[in-house]
Amino acid sequence: MQKILITGVGGQLGSELQAIAKQYPQFEFIGVDRKELPLDDLNKIKIGLDKIKPNIIISAGAYTAVDKAETEKELVDTVNHLAVAEIAKWAVSNNAKVLHISTDYVFDGTSKTPLDELASTAPINWYGETKLRGEQALLRALPEGIIIRTAWVYSEFGANFVKTMLRLMREKYSISVVNDQIGAPTYAADLANVIMKIIISETWVPGIFHYSNCGEISWYDFAKAIQEISGRDCEVNGVSSDQFPTLAERPKYSLLNTTKIQNTYGLSIPQWKDSLEIVLRKRLLKNQ
Repeated sequence: MQKILITGVGGQLGSELQAIAKQYPQFEFIGVDRKELPLDDLNKIKIGLDKIKPNIIISAGAYTAVDKAETEKELVDTVNHLAVAEIAKWAVSNNAKVLHISTDYVFDGTSKTPLDELASTAPINWYGETKLRGEQALLRALPEGIIIRTAWVYSEFGANFVKTMLRLMREKYSISVVNDQIGAPTYAADLANVIMKIIISETWVPGIFHYSNCGEISWYDFAKAIQEISGRDCEVNGVSSDQFPTLAERPKYSLLNTTKIQNTYGLSIPQWKDSLEIVLRKRLLKNQ
């Protein structure tokens, strides 16, 4: 039986992968967090991988605190870049496959059209820079690796924009949300299903792919939809990014073109609002 190792198993995507693992009895799923496989300790990565001996590695673990990343640069580079290089080197030596998760933050946000996999990268914050370095390190060591860039991830698990909005809408009469950052959200469960479709596919196509739910919205549009679906009695106001200064700059436009992954793997990607309704009505709202 093949072993699938999931790094960052406690995160949103890792949790969604664990939730669907029982649908794939042909695999043994092994989830690890920073205790079992500390990505900030390069010496322990090879030791951990030698012990587990996975056939497939879903590299979902990362340092994702975008603002805090600006003040912990060495640690962030170790986790998002050097650790990925170590995983890739181990995979080469042990004939393992790697599917690595990256981000829209590798782009500078100046595009006016959806970004495909050949678009020029130019990160504007340290998190994005280290994620780009991780991509490059993986493909240098393991050209047969797969990278999926995604964006605006949310889930019933962990901390995310949707859960934050639900809390704020419950606590406040009105909130303000930026309306000049454009992209599309990604329901982590949809991405988890795509990852497994790729793994069980007869076609392992190496290289970079983009994945998010279909549509084009701002964070304000996203918040308004959360408010409408949840029925919260809270006013949602759109404001510019200038009114919410952050330590790390955010790309203004990072909508991903998903044509390549759709065509390569025959995917029908859900609309962002359909997936949002699913996670709100079936999961998050029933607990409130």
